[in-house]
Amino acid sequence: MKISPKVIKNQVQVNRFHIPYRVYGNGGPHVVCLNGVQQSMAMWQSFVNQFAKDYRILLFDFPGQGKAQVDMGPVNASIDEQVEILHEVIKASNVHDITICSASWGGVVALAFVSKYPHLTKRLLLGGMGTKPSKTMIEIIKKGCSMDENNREEMAKMLIESFGVNLPEEMKARISRQFCAMSKENLRNFSEHGSFVLSKNLEEIVDFNNIKVDTVLISGENDKLIDIDDVKFLATQIPNCRLKIVKNVGHFLHLEDESVLNIYGEFIKN
Repeated sequence: MKISPKVIKNQVQVNRFHIPYRVYGNGGPHVVCLNGVQQSMAMWQSFVNQFAKDYRILLFDFPGQGKAQVDMGPVNASIDEQVEILHEVIKASNVHDITICSASWGGVVALAFVSKYPHLTKRLLLGGMGTKPSKTMIEIIKKGCSMDENNREEMAKMLIESFGVNLPEEMKARISRQFCAMSKENLRNFSEHGSFVLSKNLEEIVDFNNIKVDTVLISGENDKLIDIDDVKFLATQIPNCRLKIVKNVGHFLHLEDESVLNIYGEFIKN
């Protein structure tokens, strides 16, 4: 019989944001998982299933994700606001000496956080990220921004066909449902984030010299959003960084193939 991991459900107010979080597991090393854009903490369910028996795992939703709420102002949170959200959730959940596991944009937040609060993190696992968008990502963002905002199904189809073809069918259906149900404000936030990604390189956000912790970059060999040469370049810019290229998967890594979780596990336990 499968035993569900112990879970603590709570929320924290961080300035103008209302942030829900979950803490899984009874003890062991502490791990914080950071979602990609337009994803929620649900993306880490298979991670929790595999590791909660041995680790204490913190999940939460950034503004514009899952059940996070905005009390005032725009849904869009700046990178500084996202770093402070991460900081406050860590304090509220009483995790420490953490390993951060991130997906895509979550890695940008992770690097900015470690640069500002270097003493709180032991390790970084950065999945599916580089220093700048690939040509394919640029084309996707521009195409998405030009599409009719009322044609949500077409948007979802375009995104899935562009870089999510290897996702399980149920996950593709979930993405389609998510876009169909998305509010106009959240859709606008998604578009604004895309424009921000096009306007900034990672070097403009993060001082790599401040990243002193043990770091591993994980990239799918079929990732169309990040150029592999750019990933290799990023690995040379971060001190104490190793690069792991995973065959037969794309941008979504463990969501495409759960065996990628074994790579995460090897890094976390070392």
